[in-house]
Formats: sequence, structure tokens, C-alpha cells
Amino acid sequence: MSHAYRGGCFCGAVQVEVEGKPEAMGYCHCESCRHWSAGPVNAFTLWKPDAVRITRGQEELESYQKTSASRRRWCRRCGGHVLTEHPGMGLVDVYAALLPDLTFEPALHVHYQESVLRIPDGLPKMKDVPAELGGSGETLEE
Repeated sequence: MSHAYRGGCFCGAVQVEVEGKPEAMGYCHCESCRHWSAGPVNAFTLWKPDAVRITRGQEELESYQKTSASRRRWCRRCGGHVLTEHPGMGLVDVYAALLPDLTFEPALHVHYQESVLRIPDGLPKMKDVPAELGGSGETLEE
């Protein structure tokens, strides 16, 4: 039996549950994630869509799709960010901060060439994303 992790938006109106193990965890440095999160970097956990369930507040979710690469979802009551769907990759990013019981074990940095906050932690620094997710697979110097 796999483990389920639960979290929610800022006010708690929207609740999300993920089950099993994420496909990947890491940090995104792209301008879109930085702008969306209002921070210098975004900590992500990527899951297969069937591992993610909205358990409460589906009707409170709003969405915005700036590009075909992602659809960002948030709570209309509090504005709290919940997840980003990445249809081209077949994955859903449930923000690491929303899953307090999940041990966050980042494995890489993506879109590091756009970084405004260098993080010398020994993890691979990808120019964009790994080749298996449609990127170049190119790594950069720390």
C-alpha cells in the first residue's frame, strides 16, 4: 500500500491528495515560475496525473494557461496556489510547500540559465529540462 500526502491552499478551502512517490522533485528557476510564485525559485514535486486528487473544493479552483506547456491552478477564495498541470510532460506539479508530510528530496535544478538565485548544492543544473521530458538534457556549471 502506498502512502498518501495531503495539503491545501492558504485558506484550506481546496484540499489536494497525492499518492505514492513523486516522479521527480527539484527546483525550477524559470521566469514564469519565479513570477508566479513571487519568489526567486520554485520547489516542485512532479506526479503522474492519476496520483493527484482534489479531495475538497474543486469548485473553488481557478486556472490560467499562459502557454500550452502549463496550466496553473489556485483557490479563488484566498489566491493560494495549488498545482500546475504540465500536459506535454504528462505530469502535475504539486508545490512542495503544500505537502508538509512529504520529505522533500530535490534531485536537480531546471531552467538554471534563468536563475536569479544561484544555489551551489552539488545537484545537477539543467539548461532547461531533462531530455526524457522534452528538453535538451544539457547541464550547466554550478
